[in-house]
Amino acid sequence: MKGCRPLTDEEIELIAASFGGMYAARDKALFLLGIYSGFRVSELLSLRLGDVVQGDQILDRITVQRRHMKNKTCGRTVLLKPLTKESLSTWIDELKAEGHTGPDTFLFRSRKGGNSPITRVQAYRLLKEAYATNEMMGKLGTHSMRKTFANKVYSHFKRELAEGKPVDLFRMTSKALGHRNINSTDQYLSFLEEEIDEAILAI
Repeated sequence: MKGCRPLTDEEIELIAASFGGMYAARDKALFLLGIYSGFRVSELLSLRLGDVVQGDQILDRITVQRRHMKNKTCGRTVLLKPLTKESLSTWIDELKAEGHTGPDTFLFRSRKGGNSPITRVQAYRLLKEAYATNEMMGKLGTHSMRKTFANKVYSHFKRELAEGKPVDLFRMTSKALGHRNINSTDQYLSFLEEEIDEAILAI
């Protein structure tokens, strides 16, 4: 959703703790993977068990294949944070307990039966419910996960730059997002407006 804002660390914790019901583990895994991978929601929903699990182990890196990416020009591989791996492991254990063990099983299965993922609309609804439960304001949607990832990556490289490390801030952020054109990255850095406001007040 165009114009969605990123989430703060406090908001991430609140949302991650607010999923409930039969699919709480699934929804939490989807949310955390979205926050810490920067995959678009359609890319997340394309994932199957074989993309995430090898044997009984969660892979350290997961790849969304080119055919599932927005522009279908190349795939994208992302390193998984321990927190994300833990959440995925909890959900995958539930899938396996239900007998869904095949590598072609969609990771974020729908409750409607058959081997199909939840829809983008369902993903939007479950996140909107979590946002509403925590009384969060502003324009929020599924794309807030990718915006948050961009925010976090940019902030990390900015700190490294401030420490004197030779970092090309925008190029590295663009690479982390999987953008082929660095100009596309500008759309994700809406939080830079706060820095501009700070600069104006400091003049």
